[in-house]
Amino acid sequence: MDIYVNPGNASFREALNSMIYVDKSRLLSYTNRVMKTKQKHICVSRPRRFGKSMAADMLVAYYSKGCDSRELFAGLAVEKEESFNLHLNQHHVIRLDMQQFLFQKTHLDIFIDKMQEAVIGELREAYGDCFQVDEYGLPGVLRQLYARKGITFIFVIDEWDCVFRVARERKDIQKIYLDYLRGLFKEAQYVELAYMTGILPIKKYGEHSAINIFKEFSMLNPGRLAECFGFTESEVNDLCQEHGVDYQKTRNWYDGYLIGDQHIYNPHAVAELMESGEFQSYWTGTETYEALKIYIDMNFDGMREAVVRMLGGQPCKLDSTTFQNDMTTFKTRDDVFTLLIHLGYLTYDKQKREAFIPNQEIVQEFVRTMKAGGWEGLVQALNRSEELLRRTWALDGDAVAEGLAAIHSETASILQYNNENSLTCTILMAYYSARVYYMNPVMELPSGKGFADVVYLPKRNVDKPALVIELKWNKSAQGAIAQIKERKYESWVEGYTGRILLVGINYSDGKEHSCVIEECTVGPDT
Repeated sequence: MDIYVNPGNASFREALNSMIYVDKSRLLSYTNRVMKTKQKHICVSRPRRFGKSMAADMLVAYYSKGCDSRELFAGLAVEKEESFNLHLNQHHVIRLDMQQFLFQKTHLDIFIDKMQEAVIGELREAYGDCFQVDEYGLPGVLRQLYARKGITFIFVIDEWDCVFRVARERKDIQKIYLDYLRGLFKEAQYVELAYMTGILPIKKYGEHSAINIFKEFSMLNPGRLAECFGFTESEVNDLCQEHGVDYQKTRNWYDGYLIGDQHIYNPHAVAELMESGEFQSYWTGTETYEALKIYIDMNFDGMREAVVRMLGGQPCKLDSTTFQNDMTTFKTRDDVFTLLIHLGYLTYDKQKREAFIPNQEIVQEFVRTMKAGGWEGLVQALNRSEELLRRTWALDGDAVAEGLAAIHSETASILQYNNENSLTCTILMAYYSARVYYMNPVMELPSGKGFADVVYLPKRNVDKPALVIELKWNKSAQGAIAQIKERKYESWVEGYTGRILLVGINYSDGKEHSCVIEECTVGPDT
């Protein structure tokens, strides 16, 4: 048993012995199925703390000839598979964590050589002097082992994309690394299975992947592996019951990653919650707010307005096709938002092609970033939101108008004051706190200047009134109320029974705001 060649199962045993462990062994059913096929090259990209390294440790424990792992897999889902015994500890494995060779920038020019030296040294100990080391390095050694002894390998590479994060500006090093991986894997008969995992998908040059032999399973395209990384709703529900934690509150805080058609939770956040019992953001330990600040301060194409809308619960249309799968090549807002999806700050609805902030935990990270990033007016506006929401419930139109005027003024430096989109953003900021009590707002943005309709429906088991909001420009708040009624607001809240507040808001070129709030009730027979 060595470090890189046929390693042991200690890391996976540690995961199994942890306080929180969720069985993800069905991943092995897939890797068994694609082994020694045209689909044998796999690249999985997920944000930090989504279980990537644990999955890599599991693959090593299962396949490696350097250990006996039968007891570790007893009772796990894969044990019931027909292929389980066929592959259990029956393969030669090379396990690499690229971060171990590249944990500081001074290693950039030597890390490939040092990695090769370490692996070749262990291969020599295992197989003797049956090969010569030449200018082809590790790929040449592996070809000799295959030709002379028929030895094949399963490759498990964690943090494969480390070089793109450490050497963001070193295009030369990135290209050398990609060329090396291509030489290691492409048309290599010694490869039974190549499994790589990291945060970023494989780097593109233009529209094409630099290593096009890999099948990619990303945050945008999770494919068959959606449930294998992160916790599913049923898994989180089971954990909440086991540890006596409120499941609905857990959903509000940590649900929201839409991976394929699955709602997936960050396993690190859920595990920390189960151990501590405290609802808070655990994201700070994975990515600092400085990292997020760098990207949202790139104000391409009105990106700040889009962030505000997402904080208010609204998704943002996204075209991810131009993203080059690195951390420096940005030409549009969509490129930045696509990176934030891969980093875990946003999530993606593939059917609607929309990005949005997944949950309350990540909302807090955005707010923390804005506090440190010169978005003072917006932070002040968000701080006013809870009081403005309570004034709305109390039917205090004058106080709501005063609060909206203050929010509009505080954000004038961020958003164009009399732009229709910025006015919609004002409402979303004003009712930012509504996300605690309400589902994401339903928006209707008709053509024409200066108005937007917003409907907030309360979450299940939340005793709050629905809100139907109409904005007017240079008219009257009472006229806004009349228009809500003319449009038959009942159709906007179809299926809802209970209290409804009709909120009419008028704003003028002189930056004067007025608000009228009326209450009505919709019953099952209304």
